[in-house]
Amino acid sequence: MKKENLIVFDIDDTLTKSENQHQKAYVEAMKDFGITKVNQDWKSYKNMTDSYILKRNYEDNFNTTFSLSFIPEFEEKMTELLLSLTKTKEILGAGEVVDFFMKETDYAICFATGSLLKPALIKLEQADINFVPNLVEASNNLFTREEIVSSAIQKAKSYFQVEEFKNIISVGDGIWDLRTAKNLGVNFLGIRNKNLSDFKEEGIKSHIEDWTRFNFQKVKTELQII
Repeated sequence: MKKENLIVFDIDDTLTKSENQHQKAYVEAMKDFGITKVNQDWKSYKNMTDSYILKRNYEDNFNTTFSLSFIPEFEEKMTELLLSLTKTKEILGAGEVVDFFMKETDYAICFATGSLLKPALIKLEQADINFVPNLVEASNNLFTREEIVSSAIQKAKSYFQVEEFKNIISVGDGIWDLRTAKNLGVNFLGIRNKNLSDFKEEGIKSHIEDWTRFNFQKVKTELQII
């Protein structure tokens, strides 16, 4: 089936139940490199990405300019720590939904995450979510969610050989995911109730508690997609 539309999936706590493991490995990796004072008020950051938050804390702790060349070494340590923790599980029904889009609809899929790449791939693998590595964009070389989602969309266009997707739906659990979708002018589906009050304040049009409650026709109606 020709893919004419696109779903952009966030990963942590959208497809994989991994936020706790991610944060623990991330913070411990920073401390391992001597970044001992870490601001864990995540909502206070301008950009909710591993690279940007690492940059801010690196510069605050060492009083020197951060370079992206530090990312590969940091990523290795974070990956090592993540692998020592409880394995990631899927958000109930996530794997089935990903398969549904790929096999039964004209929607292509890609993944856009604020995580660093290697930890993101491990979480998808552990949760048994089907994915193509070339369709996963992470924050290794990008600081903003907008850049990450835009790059993921471009990767999907290239992979599925589509010049322009008719409709794009971004899916995420964080208020930053909704704001990114608004900034890029794409549709948004919110998942989970953790940030529901924030979602409602910003006028979210479509939301589900988890993937077991997913009704695609209802979502399309709410988003006014034909």
